[in-house]
Amino acid sequence: MHYRFPRCQVTPQPLDQVSFEIDGIERLRWHFGNSYPQPFFYPFVGPSGGSLTRMGHPGAPNHDHHRSIWFAHAKVLGIDFWSDATEARIRQKQWLCYQDGDDEASMAVALGWYDGHDPQELLEQQLVAAVRPDPEGESFLELQASFRPRAESLEFSRTNFGFLAVRVAKNLSAYFGGGEITNSAGEKGEPAIFGKPADWMDYSGPMLGQPAGGAVEGVTYFDHPANPGYPSHWHVREDGWMGAAACFERPLETFREQPLVLRYLLHAHRGPLDPQRTGQLAAEFGASPGFEVAKANVKHTEFAIRRKG
Repeated sequence: MHYRFPRCQVTPQPLDQVSFEIDGIERLRWHFGNSYPQPFFYPFVGPSGGSLTRMGHPGAPNHDHHRSIWFAHAKVLGIDFWSDATEARIRQKQWLCYQDGDDEASMAVALGWYDGHDPQELLEQQLVAAVRPDPEGESFLELQASFRPRAESLEFSRTNFGFLAVRVAKNLSAYFGGGEITNSAGEKGEPAIFGKPADWMDYSGPMLGQPAGGAVEGVTYFDHPANPGYPSHWHVREDGWMGAAACFERPLETFREQPLVLRYLLHAHRGPLDPQRTGQLAAEFGASPGFEVAKANVKHTEFAIRRKG
């Protein structure tokens, strides 16, 4: 009997990790072990096979909380879930679904946010992550996060830090490497971009080693039009950090009966930024339906990830 395996697969690994593969090659890995204050993705692999992200700041030991791609927030009821300096923790409670396919591999997990004192969580974050291929070895990581508080409501206070952060590889950094930051308005560099609203942000630079050999690759980070405050103000740094700051101008509130939902897209692309193509991708992402995690109707599978609509 011949069985054709799906092109895109998500596979649990030892030591509390999950691998996302396209055509048998890993493109992303999820880490959720309790040795870290919160889960994160590393590496996020570019077309040439090198990681476009890194663990930690290249020059600041007090920034080890910068773990590649991660969700966090600096002011949740005044509690710091951003740095490593507090007892606040984000823990994976359970995985809900691992789903393979020819078009994408996806994962849904339930995370709990704990203040470090009360054993009950402040809120639950349901995270859906989907990795899909693009021509020339490029790939996309689509993320959807829903935040449901234990209380009737909960406020995320005003801050530059939250919710989704990306620390790019040293070689992509404008300060430590040969990279460049560009936003959707065509503005370049931290002084011109920091704190300004934009549909998307790109960090591109030369890759190291073989077979890249100095060829340019990068990460484009898309905000979704349905997110509160779109287009987001951006916290970006020339040292290799970027984040859509959803609470840059004002706090956000989430409710038990109507959770806050945020959607983002990361594109691992080959070559320098192509603004025309990136604009088209932004429009396609903006028009795409979100995910829902629902009870499955198939044997041996409790939950399934589906597109809405």
